[in-house]
Formats: sequence, C-alpha cells, structure tokens
Amino acid sequence: MPVELVRAPALSGDVPYAYAAVAPPGSLVFTAGACPLDADGAVVAPGDPRAQAEVVMANLVVALAASGCTLADVAKSTVYVASADRDDLVAVWQVVRSAFGDHDAPSTLLGVAALGYPDQLVEVEAVAVRG
Repeated sequence: MPVELVRAPALSGDVPYAYAAVAPPGSLVFTAGACPLDADGAVVAPGDPRAQAEVVMANLVVALAASGCTLADVAKSTVYVASADRDDLVAVWQVVRSAFGDHDAPSTLLGVAALGYPDQLVEVEAVAVRG
C-alpha cells in the first residue's frame, strides 16, 4: 500500500506540499541526513547551496534505493540549509521539490547555523515506507 498524502481542507491549499502522510503497516525507513559528499567523502560545491542540494538529493536517492525505496515512498522529509538568507532556502527548496516531482509529501525547511561537515550548506533526511 502506498503512502497516503493528506491535505487538510481547513488549511491553506496554496502550499507546495501535503500537510501529513499516513503510512500503512510495513517497514518504516529512516535515512540519515543526506550530505553533499562525493564518493571520496569530500564536500562538493562549497558556497553553492543549489549545487549542494543537487548532490544531496542524488545521494538521498541512492540511500533510499539501498533500503528498497524511492522518493515516491517518502512520507516526510526535513531540509536543513546552513544559511539565514531566505534566497538560499528557496533555492534549495526548488531543487528538493523538483526531485520529488508530483510526490509532494510533507516536508520541513529550516535555516540552521551550521551543519556537520566543513563547508556543508545542505542536508536532507527522510522517513519512507517500504512496501
């Protein structure tokens, strides 16, 4: 059974995501935060949140695949951007939304002071449901 995305009629319909998701009985998959790391463990594109977001989403797809899932199985994601600049948050959000396509599962977008690796600006974690 797929993830059921819930839209609350009493809340604004002008948001680009569902307000909640219901997971059927089965296996929940919790990813670690996907980071903008290359195959050697180096942070890519220092200073470029959009480019880092592209790598982060590609890495998230790989982690989900290794767990038997795709982005369409994600019930909830959290997007962290090490910036107080709203333009950076929006740029990252556009990359994340594009990767998810029509699957507009609930997501939280946060500007944070710092992330774990030097020069890291973006991290995305997800909860998915393996069918």
